[in-house]
Amino acid sequence: MKTITVFKGDGIGPEITEAVLNILDAAKAPLEYEMFRVGAAEYEENGALIPDAAFASFEKNKVLLKSPITTPVGKGFRSLNVTLREKYDLYANIRPAKSNSAVKTPFQDIDIVTFRENTEDLYVGVEKQIDPDTVYATKIITRKASTRIITDAFEYARAQGRKKVTCVHKANILKQSDGLFLSIFQAIAQNYPDIEADDKIVDNVCMQLVMRPQQFDIMVMPNLYGDIVSDLTSGLIGGLGLLPSSNLGKDYAMFEAVHGSAPDIAGKNIANPTALLWSACMMLEHLGEMEIARTIRRAVDQVLAEGSCKTPDLGGQATTSKYCEAIIARL
Repeated sequence: MKTITVFKGDGIGPEITEAVLNILDAAKAPLEYEMFRVGAAEYEENGALIPDAAFASFEKNKVLLKSPITTPVGKGFRSLNVTLREKYDLYANIRPAKSNSAVKTPFQDIDIVTFRENTEDLYVGVEKQIDPDTVYATKIITRKASTRIITDAFEYARAQGRKKVTCVHKANILKQSDGLFLSIFQAIAQNYPDIEADDKIVDNVCMQLVMRPQQFDIMVMPNLYGDIVSDLTSGLIGGLGLLPSSNLGKDYAMFEAVHGSAPDIAGKNIANPTALLWSACMMLEHLGEMEIARTIRRAVDQVLAEGSCKTPDLGGQATTSKYCEAIIARL
């Protein structure tokens, strides 16, 4: 048995966490859980957004399944996602967007993996108010961080038999920062002659993604673009409820749904747990449990294909609980 750390999050977090753990247990995943409440409610009650015991658990277990956590807009505490990524150097945020034939969208045959650098860029959160009407924000791009995320993208492409890696940037304007990222990409690409390498400006990428998304295979980019563009790719496959992610570093791994905590539907038993479930499948693969991950993915595909048990975000009327039960019935 492998012990993993679980953060239940807030908003819809506890509901979808319960659903996912029930499915993992039904699939006989050899896992035990150390579970913690994190976020605003934990802060209000105990004065800490993440309790010390939760940090200690992750540091011991090295693997974290994390549900969404609310981040206040424009005020309040800093994003706990950003805090965790920086604290544990979870530098590679990998977000696969893959079409499911049972989810009807304007595009089919989407299979795009976004590699997002996870520790720097504007997400360092360094801002300075110059005067009441002016704020400066610092964008940081380093050779070290750029090299490792770009190398990981090419290594993933080679390992998975993928054909192409695209660098996404704004080096036409940000000639030094994005220019450095692009120049490192071009140098690393020379080491992978078996993989096609190209680059595109981020605004063009956004246009191309909603016109001819099938041209993209793997995309690698700095932090901010990765956040925006990967959300766009989720729209191509049916929404954020279907987009999983992993956050990987040298020593630690965190798996989370890309979407937020959706407080407007919290407690209504209508949230879609698929993104967190597929993130858990990525976690299982990370732990070497390939067959269990495949079994769960097949069960989800069967439920979606059958069509009568979809959550509201996918055009159905099923509750979270009923959807979960339908998946378990097919394991």
